[in-house]
Amino acid sequence: MDIFSRILEANKGNNSDSFCFDDSEISDMLLEGDMAFPKTRNAMKCLNDYCKWPKSPSGQVEVPYTIASDFYDDEKAVIENAMKSITAKTCVCFVLRKNQVDYISIENLLGCSSAVGRSGGKQQLSLSVDGCVSHGIIEHELLHSLGFHHEHTRSDRDQYVQINWQNIPQASAYNFQKKDTNNLNTPYDYSSIMHYGRTAFAIQYGKETITPIPNPSVQIGQRKEMSNIDIQRINKLYECGEHITHI
Repeated sequence: MDIFSRILEANKGNNSDSFCFDDSEISDMLLEGDMAFPKTRNAMKCLNDYCKWPKSPSGQVEVPYTIASDFYDDEKAVIENAMKSITAKTCVCFVLRKNQVDYISIENLLGCSSAVGRSGGKQQLSLSVDGCVSHGIIEHELLHSLGFHHEHTRSDRDQYVQINWQNIPQASAYNFQKKDTNNLNTPYDYSSIMHYGRTAFAIQYGKETITPIPNPSVQIGQRKEMSNIDIQRINKLYECGEHITHI
């Protein structure tokens, strides 16, 4: 299906333990195909910002992580490069876990999946080596872990896309239900890395489940790189201040 489009952009980088700039099995309980039920609300709307990752005294948002040992070095490099891409454009940085209580555990499980936002303690982020270890998919899952739902389920989506319920199996209908989201005063983004493709979960091959409106020819569902609006939202959600990239 569209969300698992195979886009491999594996530019090998160094294997540093931190991606901060130096400036002093998928379970039965998955949402939208790749979102595990969080223990808390969506990080975009949660009590006392608990679902957001905290800032360090330097103003950076540090997200501790571990990577399972069964990934090959080249697979680990692709994962780390996706982290670096986020760090380069936001105040979020990924640091190798030492003794932090809350952290992301990146594991080779079944499928691609993540909790939404910081759920507390060890939270698994699944990147199966059979189709999930590519740059765009990794960024997609990391953005879930930072607190973002899919674009096609945001609260104002009906102004921008038509959901073709007749082409969606009843068992998959929950994948298209709207969420009560804080859209951070940003426009609907067809090019978001968090947007599903037009035939995702289709009842029959080639049938459209999502059609852009008013222009049905607009492309949706890319898994290459975060869009400018994706970057803007991260910076808004985490109040990146001087770290905000000018786009």
